[in-house]
Amino acid sequence: MSLSLRFLGTSASRPTVERNVSSLAVIREGETLMFDCGEGTQRQMMRYGITFALSDIFFTHMHADHMLGLTGLLRTLALQGRTEPMNVYGPVGCEKLLWRAITLGSEKQHFEIKIIEITPDAPLKRNGYSVIPFLVEHGDRSAIGYHIAEETRLGRFNPDKAREKGIPEGPLWGKIHKGEAVSLPDGRTIQPSELVGPTRPGRRVVLTGDSRPSEGTIAAATGADVLVHEATFAVEEAPRAIETGHSTAREAAEVAAKAGVKKLVLTHVSARYSRDTSELEREARAVFPATVIARDGMEIDIPLEPSAQP
Repeated sequence: MSLSLRFLGTSASRPTVERNVSSLAVIREGETLMFDCGEGTQRQMMRYGITFALSDIFFTHMHADHMLGLTGLLRTLALQGRTEPMNVYGPVGCEKLLWRAITLGSEKQHFEIKIIEITPDAPLKRNGYSVIPFLVEHGDRSAIGYHIAEETRLGRFNPDKAREKGIPEGPLWGKIHKGEAVSLPDGRTIQPSELVGPTRPGRRVVLTGDSRPSEGTIAAATGADVLVHEATFAVEEAPRAIETGHSTAREAAEVAAKAGVKKLVLTHVSARYSRDTSELEREARAVFPATVIARDGMEIDIPLEPSAQP
């Protein structure tokens, strides 16, 4: 069951030669979710093989470098003859600005667009996973991060052992796998623990968008497989980070360490570090070694934990 991240834009505030502005695609089992859509995102999608057949775009906040690409992307989809609805999600208060972006340059709607203002900590239930928004601190701007959490998976069923016990393949196997004890015609009762291994936790990804270090992020990211955290500045610019509601690489690493995540990916890199991110990487890894700096086009696969036999 595949789950991967594809970084479409990793620059802060403005594009550079090396980096476009913010956008990230999460691909799970062929379904694509987009988080933020800075200017030029549609071209990045073409460049890095992200499908235009997506149906969900999530915004962390309404700063221009995170949402100006929506206009062009929707225009392109219309020109390609799209008829399927598009769902657009964002923090409370986003609807008016999003409609301005959607209608800019065209009053005609070629396909249905739904805008959903989402409330922090109210999960959006999907097939096998949830998208859970949480509050982040980004100055006086209404901003949210997103926690993508898969459901707990059933333990591994042992078909060879089932055959050894003389249990016929069919509905009984399904009942046992789902945790039900079954009675056989010969009077035996088979408990699920005899044939099914322990349940397996689903994978978890946390995305902060633009944010100062926050307790909300630590809570959401505790034990997560991947934390994608902004790191606009190095420590030398710490006062600037506070002033603008952003984080340094070291601060992001401290969040990852407190949350006990498996991997930290830093993005939203200031133009001053666009070509050479070694300073950010060095500062973050001194606190949290399992850190990488995102670059445009980077893909990160998140594997499932191996399952144990019963």
